[in-house]
Amino acid sequence: MRVAVLTGAALLSGAAQAQTAVITADKMIDVLTGKTVDFPAVFVGPDGRITSIADARTVKWGSDVTHINMSGKTLLPGLIDMHVHLDGPADIGGYRGLEFTDSFWGMTAVGSAQAMLKAGFTTVRNVGSSNRNDIGLKQAIQNGYATGPRIVPAGYALGATGGHCDSTFLPPSLEKSDKEEGIADSEDELRYQVRRQRKYGAEVIKVCATGGVFSRNTEPGQQQLSERELRVIADEAHQWGLRVTAHAHGAEGIKAAIKGGIDTIEHASLVDDEGIKLAVARPRPVWFSMDIYNTDYTQAEGAKNGVLEDNLRKDREVAQIQRDNFRKAHKAGVRMVFGSDAGVMPHGLIGGQFKIMVQYGMTPMEAIQAATRNAAQALDREKDVGAIAVGRFADIIAVDGNPLADVRELESVDAVIKGGKVVQ
Repeated sequence: MRVAVLTGAALLSGAAQAQTAVITADKMIDVLTGKTVDFPAVFVGPDGRITSIADARTVKWGSDVTHINMSGKTLLPGLIDMHVHLDGPADIGGYRGLEFTDSFWGMTAVGSAQAMLKAGFTTVRNVGSSNRNDIGLKQAIQNGYATGPRIVPAGYALGATGGHCDSTFLPPSLEKSDKEEGIADSEDELRYQVRRQRKYGAEVIKVCATGGVFSRNTEPGQQQLSERELRVIADEAHQWGLRVTAHAHGAEGIKAAIKGGIDTIEHASLVDDEGIKLAVARPRPVWFSMDIYNTDYTQAEGAKNGVLEDNLRKDREVAQIQRDNFRKAHKAGVRMVFGSDAGVMPHGLIGGQFKIMVQYGMTPMEAIQAATRNAAQALDREKDVGAIAVGRFADIIAVDGNPLADVRELESVDAVIKGGKVVQ
């Protein structure tokens, strides 16, 4: 699809701020009100933020304002994925990872970031990476050396020795003399790791509260950090102004994380009724980020990619339970955000999750809000992203059809604008 970039011929009357661009379309989805706006004209200032929104049929602009013409299309806010691993190619699983040198993974992250941006995701939260690849890539994008979405990086994920966030694929003879980065076994060590990740650029703290699907020698339902340990992490992070997210498949680990003050629960696969009630009732908001799409890919392609049968077995065991619990949690009123676990599946295909979210109980608007308004709230970045609104970055996508009638429109977006500039 070609985006028409034209120049207006008349003067924008009453403009209080400098305008560098105006984006027009037939319709715009306002995720804050849940309504559709006809013929929007979104004006963008020199800093890439939205300065005003008007009716394109009546407003005028000067010849110095670039016109980005999305005639016939529907505008939405740039999408937000709250659970990605940019330095994890989906087609390399299990022991195949040992074929590559350490710096290989950071190189692959560049292409993954581009794929996500092209898919319409203008902001992503990277929840754990090796060698702080997510922080380095964020810096490269910000400084113009790479193309990609806005990244909220975690650096190294925190966890217990032998737990999901600790490498268990190698024999003891190949272990480092010290613990792996992020691994801690006391409250003081966990507190130190929070401070250390922040020191080197983390903007969110990721912790592994339970075992996982794609680790070795752990089971998804197995709790690996206590409620007290999780509270130490949350309190320390909150003191520094950071949000905390917990990988938590198992029911007991989910409840411990909620009680401990964790902000976002990742996966939430085996959540029970008590955990759902705790999530709904907790005064400090807690959000569920449930990756209910990627199992289609992992079961179809995992063995070919080198994923171990034990990992595929765990994936099969939790997949349908997680989807059923997504429906149950949403129906009960749990706050939900969009999280794909991109890296487990190809980064460019994650728009396919919207249809599964709708299949399991959400309306198309609710699914879109999970990836926009809700995600911005959970990130504490409502001033910057998550809606087409004055003051926020002009991060906008366009589709040909109506995603409120067919949410699969979001599987292939037609244009992507980041900071008021067309990037796709």
